[in-house]
Amino acid sequence: MTSYPPLHMYIDGEVVSGGSRRTQAIFNPATGETLGELPLADAADLDRALEAAQRGFRTWRNSTAQERATVLSGAARLLTERADELARIATMEEGKTLPEARIEVMMVAGLFNFYAGEVFRTYGRELVRPAGQRSTVRYEPVGPVAAFSPWNFPLGNPGRKLGAPIAAGCSVIMKSAEETPASALGILQSLYDAGLPKNVAQAVFGVPDEVSRHLLTSPIIRKLSFTGSTVIGKHLAKLAADDMKRTTMELGGHGAVLVFDDVDVDHVLNTMVGAKYRNSGQVCVSPTRFIVQEDIYEKFRMGFAERAKALKVGNGLDASVQMGPMANARRPDAMERLIGGAVKAGARLHTGGERLGNQGYFYAPTVLSEIPLDADIMNEEPFGPVALINPYRNADDMIAEANRLPYGLAAYAWTDDVKMQRRVAHDVETGMLGINSTMIGGADAPFGGVKWSGHGHEDGPEGLMACLVLKAVHEG
Repeated sequence: MTSYPPLHMYIDGEVVSGGSRRTQAIFNPATGETLGELPLADAADLDRALEAAQRGFRTWRNSTAQERATVLSGAARLLTERADELARIATMEEGKTLPEARIEVMMVAGLFNFYAGEVFRTYGRELVRPAGQRSTVRYEPVGPVAAFSPWNFPLGNPGRKLGAPIAAGCSVIMKSAEETPASALGILQSLYDAGLPKNVAQAVFGVPDEVSRHLLTSPIIRKLSFTGSTVIGKHLAKLAADDMKRTTMELGGHGAVLVFDDVDVDHVLNTMVGAKYRNSGQVCVSPTRFIVQEDIYEKFRMGFAERAKALKVGNGLDASVQMGPMANARRPDAMERLIGGAVKAGARLHTGGERLGNQGYFYAPTVLSEIPLDADIMNEEPFGPVALINPYRNADDMIAEANRLPYGLAAYAWTDDVKMQRRVAHDVETGMLGINSTMIGGADAPFGGVKWSGHGHEDGPEGLMACLVLKAVHEG
């Protein structure tokens, strides 16, 4: 597949395209060219999707573990075979480099394979009772799921939204980001091609508030799974609460990185600079606030700026490029506001701080230091290619800064002191913590945050359990 595919929705097994529906243009963020026109759902489309999801759930909840495992493992195999095609589509839609997009495809394949095994491990239990009595605890699928995913991981996010509900025996209505529709459709197509009944999982697109209100006010939907900003997450959680729907919310972050003075600075830089500018910093777990002990601060700041300045920025389809464009026109505007505000407030700009080129949404890798804590960028998730580096005297001050914000999705710490590693693991308020590593996720590991970064988890056994409800059955 070398060209961009036609766009459509999937409703009750039917390919639903334009007609009289509203459409939205899809743009390549590297070139600005129009890739296609996406049909947007109307109320009748959403009603059809709800009715189909209800029927699909009645069927799929009675599927065997083997049937679900066969679909998931089959989809994983197809994703592996289609990795290059899907990666190219994701790069065209979102802008990230091809190697990053390929990794994303394989992440979904790994997750589907994990759930293909995990479906056999939802055991329940039997309680100890006197002779003649029997009490059991069993797990059952929660019901039809409304799953909303953002654009920054156009393959991985839809994979997460589909994998766990399907493994649990639920049906799904997926509304992925309108900016990256073909990637999400490619993930769903792999499940269809592996044998998933088409009314079990459906894909709709539309005006986000219209779709979310329509789906979440329906009693058919029993669970909301959302990945996105804290502001939107709070809004959707209120809508879900009106009908007491279960929620999994993976929301914003402002990743703290504690760098203690006993580390090899060059080793930390060689690891963290690449992590910071991955996907142009448009990653919910992106390392952002670098909390550096004073003795190594100057060396760390200078080394970070040198490496950031040397990164090659360009079209993600170019094999030599290390960082692609931002995903849409909103993001460079946000960078200008946040970075400009920080500099005006007294922060030092060491590199970057400007748009690049005259087409697409390119923004230079940026390094700021000595940023006042009341600057917007120190309190609002920047979601872009900017590193914020400030010096701190001791561990108490560093941990206090890590915990200062109401966010708690991901944090990182670098130290060779085992006692300090244990203290950080205990004291830093976060859902995920990487110590001397940026690897904070995996198919078998729970992914989620605390405080304003949300609740519930995806991936791992916890992701599957989030789509199940408990039933206690007592027999006399």
